[in-house]
Amino acid sequence: MPMRYLEAIHDRLDYLMGGLAILAVAVAAGIIVKFLIFKSLEAYNRRQNPVFFKSLTVHLSRPFGFFIPLLFVSIVLPALPYGTTLVENLRRLVEILDIIAFAWILVACTNVARDLVRHKYNIEQKPDNMRERRLITQLQFLRKVTVVTIIFIATALILLSFDPVRKLGTGLLTSAGVAGVVVGFAAQTSIANLLAGMQIAFTQPIRLDDVLVVEGEFGRVEEITLTYVVLRLWDHRRLILPLNYFIQKPFQNWTRTGSDILATVHFYTDYTMPIEPLRQEFDRLLAATDLWNGQASVLQVTDSKERTLELRALMSAQNSALAWDLRCYIREGLIYFIQKNYPDALPKTRSEFTGEKLPPLADLS
Repeated sequence: MPMRYLEAIHDRLDYLMGGLAILAVAVAAGIIVKFLIFKSLEAYNRRQNPVFFKSLTVHLSRPFGFFIPLLFVSIVLPALPYGTTLVENLRRLVEILDIIAFAWILVACTNVARDLVRHKYNIEQKPDNMRERRLITQLQFLRKVTVVTIIFIATALILLSFDPVRKLGTGLLTSAGVAGVVVGFAAQTSIANLLAGMQIAFTQPIRLDDVLVVEGEFGRVEEITLTYVVLRLWDHRRLILPLNYFIQKPFQNWTRTGSDILATVHFYTDYTMPIEPLRQEFDRLLAATDLWNGQASVLQVTDSKERTLELRALMSAQNSALAWDLRCYIREGLIYFIQKNYPDALPKTRSEFTGEKLPPLADLS
């Protein structure tokens, strides 16, 4: 009896090991084929298109390292020395893993396309990058919608591979209308944000890297997701706003049609201040700095108040960041000019006393 049991165990182990050996050979063959494919691509694309190959290697190497061995395993499944039930269960498992691997490859392909477009339309290559920002904004939203769609379809295919789920889905189709109304009502905020995202992607009231003033905060668009927008504020804080905010409420977009912007500085001086020397100094300061783009420059008296004159210096800069530095530069330069050359023209309060002598001081005791 013991010898009979040992022989049975030995036969069973041989039975299992034979199938495992076939699977191991298939996996090893898949790994070798994947290695050869990427080595061939490296040799072909290293000089012709290094950006494409780098992105391809970074994003597709791992999913293909999972998909190709699975493909070889599915090929050798009929050759396994197992029973019909076990082979069928293995086949179903491999099919599910194939769906996951293929969905992973499709998501990785969207990353490769994103890298190529961002390389071709780099928003950091030039200050006036409105065309690049428009394309990148549309690409980012479409990629996220594509990824969500791929994941949804892959999940549905996996679930439909099981008979109980398929039967349940067939039954649910009869009540899809009522279910759609209920789900739509419960998710109306999310659906509104998704529709707002599609509208923003194509009409583009905002784009990536746009400079906005929202809720009294000044910042730059850092990220646009499927449901919200991330605004990087000037002090590195982050303001998170839902997408439908930019459809329903007013806001300022300083880079809607271009990045160039007008900057203003206001001064208040005494009525004795001569304007022409100050205007000449203003022109000299602008000509001496690269912050000014040379398109607009004017210094005017914009108001005459009871005690002071209001002067406005108007100049142009390539973008909002340079405009801020230009305002500080002009403000400091003109204030120094007034202090050095016309100190008596600084704002002052006058009092006039008439008569032969000053009036007596009030008795403070």
